[in-house]
Amino acid sequence: MDFRFEIIHKSKKSNARVGRIHTPHGIVDTPNFVPVGTNATAKAIDSITLDGLGVQLMFCNTYHLILQPTTKVIKEAGGLHAFSSRKGPIITDSGGFQVFSLMYGTVHDEIKSKGRKQENNSVLKINEEGVLFRSYRDGSPILLTPESSIQAQKDLGADIIIPLDELPPYHTSPHKLKRSFERTHRWEERSLQEHLKNPQKQAMYSVIHGGVDYNLRKESCSLLSNLPFDGHAIGGSLGKTREEMLAMLSSMIKYLPRDKPNHLLGIGDLPSLEPSIQLGIDTFDSSHPTRCARHAMLFTNEGTIKILNARYQNDFTSLDPLCDCFTCKNYSRAYLRHLFKSNELTAYHLASIHNVHYMMKLMVHYRTLILNDAL
Repeated sequence: MDFRFEIIHKSKKSNARVGRIHTPHGIVDTPNFVPVGTNATAKAIDSITLDGLGVQLMFCNTYHLILQPTTKVIKEAGGLHAFSSRKGPIITDSGGFQVFSLMYGTVHDEIKSKGRKQENNSVLKINEEGVLFRSYRDGSPILLTPESSIQAQKDLGADIIIPLDELPPYHTSPHKLKRSFERTHRWEERSLQEHLKNPQKQAMYSVIHGGVDYNLRKESCSLLSNLPFDGHAIGGSLGKTREEMLAMLSSMIKYLPRDKPNHLLGIGDLPSLEPSIQLGIDTFDSSHPTRCARHAMLFTNEGTIKILNARYQNDFTSLDPLCDCFTCKNYSRAYLRHLFKSNELTAYHLASIHNVHYMMKLMVHYRTLILNDAL
């Protein structure tokens, strides 16, 4: 099956839409949430369990897989699907986000630092060729270029791949932002050219950039929409607050082609989902559900609960009476609290299963609302 996108229904109430992304490894119903499997596995959940939870698309990080076990090993195994026993579609990033996070910190950390320079010597050089960085595993120098990133993702065999891009910090100057903007678009075009030499049934999304500059965002949409990308991802800093992010998304999404899928990179917290879907976002990736699970924060139909709270010590009811996941059908709140208090690894597994299952059911709910023109 080749990659294609079909729109099933457009809401009469907003810009929300229900669609289907067809890939060689199956269909992704949209809008949808995409769990992050950094090292070819979601934290505390194996690939087969993810399939059983209804996860239709998983996000893997090229940067980490280049370093361990190496993309050569994964290619020899038959690609990410065979290596990890993942049946459904996979999307991989270019590796650029992790590299530039080493240099600047995450967007969240960088905003909190109020522009103070991050002290990190992992990134050795950035120029037109690419970015030279040190492996965090053994300190060896690694050059990541648009071409080598695509070659790595060819070895991984993901269904959807991402071009190399630069992630400038939130507190960057207009001059540096413009310089980064121009270079990252040259990198993206080189990545696309490398991909088209051997598509091997993979789709490639562009990455829309421009920081918090509305004009640059509009220009990025125009430049990348005129290239033969199969879809478009929205990356980079979108603002300090959710309100700023939504305002930016609202201003730019109208410049993206509506006959292609779009993806919001790295955003997937519960409060951001519904308003972003209403604007027309199709897919989201985030480690938010599994990260919350490891911190004993569990999603329920009554809101997020902190299972370590003393009130749950003698609560022998299921975690969420309206949930039919493995965790809720078999274990009580009191038992889950006990596991976390005892630092048992099983706690992370059961909590992560529940939170990811919750996200999958939530996306089914949103698709139903859109089909009924209620969202």
